[in-house]
Amino acid sequence: MGSSKRDHRVIVKVRGEDIEVSRRGTDGDLDALKKLLSELDADDEVAAIGLGGTDLFLNAAGKSYHLREMKPLAKLVTHKALVDGTGLKGAVEGATADYLQRELGCDLTHKRVLVTSAVDRWGIAMAFADAGADVSYGDLLYVLGIPAMIHSRRLLKRAIRLLAPLVIQLPFAWLYPAESDEDTAVKRSPRTDAIYYASEIIVGDYKYVVKYMPDDLKGTTVVTNTTTPADLDRLRASGVDLLVTTTPRLDGRSFGTNVMEALLIASVGATGRLEPERYLELLDELHFEPDVAHLQSA
Repeated sequence: MGSSKRDHRVIVKVRGEDIEVSRRGTDGDLDALKKLLSELDADDEVAAIGLGGTDLFLNAAGKSYHLREMKPLAKLVTHKALVDGTGLKGAVEGATADYLQRELGCDLTHKRVLVTSAVDRWGIAMAFADAGADVSYGDLLYVLGIPAMIHSRRLLKRAIRLLAPLVIQLPFAWLYPAESDEDTAVKRSPRTDAIYYASEIIVGDYKYVVKYMPDDLKGTTVVTNTTTPADLDRLRASGVDLLVTTTPRLDGRSFGTNVMEALLIASVGATGRLEPERYLELLDELHFEPDVAHLQSA
């Protein structure tokens, strides 16, 4: 669903077999996305499809919420596994918080953490909270444009259960921009600047991370998903010290959880989504780990 400017193609060897990993964007054109999905479903060379730039459903606060506008997409794919990365956003992304502590020696206790949208990244949001971090949740601000933060899990769950049934009826373009990052104007204000300056770690989808991002984030850690070399340059120029992507970097860039989930499914010849435990096993077997970049190092 996202921008074609971020398209990329690599060949990776997985379990002794070469697999082509290709990202194709439709620049927010839902009709073009539907046409592409139908074509890929009929293509004998395609093993699995990872839907990105949107979600089929969200898992948060103990419930699943299916996006009304995206429901018809699943019906277009009948011969291939169609996944949206949700399988990796739970246990797999949640393991990133443990990775920071175990491998990078980062004590998360009382760390000031901004999670841009917990409903989009429930697993990792809860993992940081469980690790003892002081987490602020930005769902109201980043998703709905309401200038308010949520500072407790209890209030977060209440807000999601109250608002999610209404929000999933809205056009997805209202909730998440499909244009390229280069075309997305940063919507800064003194209030949003203060939210970033008060945070030691910023966690969330890359588009949300940069949505209100100020120019000076010296010493900050960013934990996100898909990043290109240009994104690294942008974060480096902003003073971000440590960048951790929840998926590994392939040929210079990290891919979204949707692509990685489809890759794991293709690697075992499955015809549908796997159990979270199986994803963790495959990631360990293939030595796929979060990518770590110390952006201010020489």
